[in-house]
Amino acid sequence: MSPPAVYGNVIEYIADRLYLASYTAPPSSSTPFPPPAIPDPHKTTSQHVPSHISRTAHKRNKSAVVNSSGLKPVYFTVDDALLYNAFHHDFGPLHIGHLYRFAVTLHDILGDPKNEGRVVVFWSRPDGRARGNAGCLLACYMVLVQSWPPHLALSPLAQCDPPLMPFRDAGYSQADFVLNVQDVVYGVWKAKEKGIVNLREFGLDEYEKFERVDMGDFNWVSPNFLAFASPQYALPPPHKEQPFIPTNHDEILASGLPTPFRNVLEHFHTRDIGLVVRLNSHLYPAEYFTALGITHIDMIFDDGTCPPLNLVRKFINMAHNMITVHGKHIAVHCKAGLGRTGCLIGAYLIYRYGFTANEVIAYMRFMRPGMVVGPQQHWLHLNQGDFRQWWFEDTIMQAALEKQAMQLAPLRTPTKGKRVLSGTTPTKRSVLGEMAANETASQQILPAPTPGQPRKGSSRYATTTGSRRERPSSHTPQQPDSIEIHQDGDENDSVNASPIRRKKSSTIKMVEAEPEPTAADGTHMSEEEYLLRQYRRTTSKSPGGKRSVSYTTTTTTTVSHTVTPPSISAAEKAAQRNGNGIGNKVRSSPRRGAVTAAGVRKASGRVVSGGPPKGT
Repeated sequence: MSPPAVYGNVIEYIADRLYLASYTAPPSSSTPFPPPAIPDPHKTTSQHVPSHISRTAHKRNKSAVVNSSGLKPVYFTVDDALLYNAFHHDFGPLHIGHLYRFAVTLHDILGDPKNEGRVVVFWSRPDGRARGNAGCLLACYMVLVQSWPPHLALSPLAQCDPPLMPFRDAGYSQADFVLNVQDVVYGVWKAKEKGIVNLREFGLDEYEKFERVDMGDFNWVSPNFLAFASPQYALPPPHKEQPFIPTNHDEILASGLPTPFRNVLEHFHTRDIGLVVRLNSHLYPAEYFTALGITHIDMIFDDGTCPPLNLVRKFINMAHNMITVHGKHIAVHCKAGLGRTGCLIGAYLIYRYGFTANEVIAYMRFMRPGMVVGPQQHWLHLNQGDFRQWWFEDTIMQAALEKQAMQLAPLRTPTKGKRVLSGTTPTKRSVLGEMAANETASQQILPAPTPGQPRKGSSRYATTTGSRRERPSSHTPQQPDSIEIHQDGDENDSVNASPIRRKKSSTIKMVEAEPEPTAADGTHMSEEEYLLRQYRRTTSKSPGGKRSVSYTTTTTTTVSHTVTPPSISAAEKAAQRNGNGIGNKVRSSPRRGAVTAAGVRKASGRVVSGGPPKGT
């Protein structure tokens, strides 16, 4: 008695509509759907399934030959239609042209009126390579065509038993760097999100024509990068007639060049290729590209090796400049257009779009099979962080530095009535609520010292701008870098040598205070002494012999100090001491007093507030 037929597992992608399966033999209308359950061989002692289990499973699944609609499933496969052309030991993934043909076939089946309401089963042979390509193809279809997120497209594949076989590079030796289906799906999804692959704008005929070796052997990896194998064309010896180098499209067609080289030149000329980078030895004259206005440079390094980072940096800079400034594309080739070419193009894609090394290798193989070989895979993995760091330094960090430089630039736009000193910026006032919640900032705005105390550093003032004196709130933030002085007086009064400009009914703001006042003998002077001395030197006589100067010190308290001749009586001194000098009026004789030996008699160290004497 022969053992029962073994069926692969069936995975549901869309309920009652689309399934992924594997079969040991091509399924037919009599094939059970879903297939009978297979007992776990690790839980049975016999190598064969007992006959009673087989009969029970067949009974259980006999009613499942048809789905809920009562119609039999539709089976289709691409195992013999979409073939992967292996270089050595590689077997996949299937490229974008295969995916396009798969999508067309699936849509034809789903859209056929005869298949309405029927289950569609996409199946493959049960070997690991066929199952891996089939599962990857269906997941990529869900991402690119149906716009599924990658985790949903990959979720059904977790039910595959055994798990899907990973892919390997196009090398001779045993693979030491593998890519799985997840890498391909995420690489394709990221490329779709970044706008560098679009299946709806994909040209199948052009892709399948030029991927052939006898037609040029090149593929577009992204909208800006084309990878191709090196053309091979040698000029005749110098003593023989030299061929004419074409300079336009018509001359290319009439040049008589070999078909692969002619197709390369024609395609590059019509598709805005602005830069060709050669990575291998000279197998053709570069003049064939430069005559068409295409820049040609050599960045040669040994086959099978990895490029030095300074060469990669130079390539990325040139490529980015060609794309962003000149609006043209870049074509890169080595001998086969796979290994060295994949290194440089992959480095730029990581730099520009933030791919991981696995994602970019898988995506490039999806666009051009076989790209990046052997140790070059590890090289991309090891340096992917550097490539992303270069992008950060070139764009994000540079933009942040430019923005910071603009914010720190000094204000140099003085207006009428305002004097702005070079290299200074006004202090920005903060909202009181914000300052109360910000401990660090609130520590920088401390209460000013008591009026009359010695101050360290430069003198700083602030006064009200109106004729009415007000007492500011004690919570008002200090502005140590500004000065406002208001002076009431006759229109004909003038100050010729004062360090502070005065104008009737105007507010004058200075960003930086004057130097700390000192006497002729080098001793320190208080602010009151300094104002008294300047007043006596420069002011003209007024009818009352008195002038009232109003200003506000950094204590945020508005005070008024009556400037009188230097003779001050004992009674006035006592009045200043009583009550701390605040709110007490000071009387003095209207005549000018005699100057003491020191020049000006020192007043009390306390600032007083007062107005004109009564009766004046």
